[in-house]
Amino acid sequence: ITSYTRLHQTSGTTGRPMYWLDTQASWKWFMDCWSQIYEAVGLRPNDVLAFPFSFGPFIGFWAAFEGGIQRGNLCLAMGGLSSEVRLRQILDHQCTVVCCTPTYALRLAEVARKEQLDLAGSPVRAIIVAGEPGGAVAETRARIEREWGARVFDHWGMTDLGSLAIEPESHPETLTVLETESIAEIIDPSTGMPAHPGQVGELVMTNLGRIGQPVLRYRTGDLVKASLDFSTGDTGVLRLAGGVLGR
Repeated sequence: ITSYTRLHQTSGTTGRPMYWLDTQASWKWFMDCWSQIYEAVGLRPNDVLAFPFSFGPFIGFWAAFEGGIQRGNLCLAMGGLSSEVRLRQILDHQCTVVCCTPTYALRLAEVARKEQLDLAGSPVRAIIVAGEPGGAVAETRARIEREWGARVFDHWGMTDLGSLAIEPESHPETLTVLETESIAEIIDPSTGMPAHPGQVGELVMTNLGRIGQPVLRYRTGDLVKASLDFSTGDTGVLRLAGGVLGR
């Protein structure tokens, strides 16, 4: 037990929350995954990152926050603050990237209207969303982008697995799996056999760096479909068309 340095938990949306342990090495791997995610969305050295997140036991954006610091970006932790104070900090410190859930991005926009704050005219240019399906829902996504005047990037991960897929800057409305850090399979959930190319199936994941508490062939319950658009020539990259399509 002395090898473990982090304890987090799942959100509990599908049952009782589960606790998850990380060693120093596995947590470093988690942050390295976020470094790749930031690279994919075009993070710049001068970007200022805002994290309007509770920083409680739910793993949420903990690794995203520390991963941004590891890359050398200024990262603002906004746990324990009201939405009004968070918004003013985002504006006062000229944040350019915001990491939050889709519903909270909409809540902040609602508060901004009430407080007569100009979000669309702010320096925020990117919003990385996770934890909910809204980033892959066209209407929700469009509303966030309209309210903030910024591009939404959907992200996929699980407490048990890590942060392992991101919508890259170059391929909107898809999720690119970090295959250097995981083994991804898409199966027919009724038979357990590999899904046919282009068929909707269940995402099964094995992570390769979470050595403190590894997960092998984990059935995520998420329904996805491999993109068959090879027009860019990157046929060796697993992209999930439309992100997570259901559960």
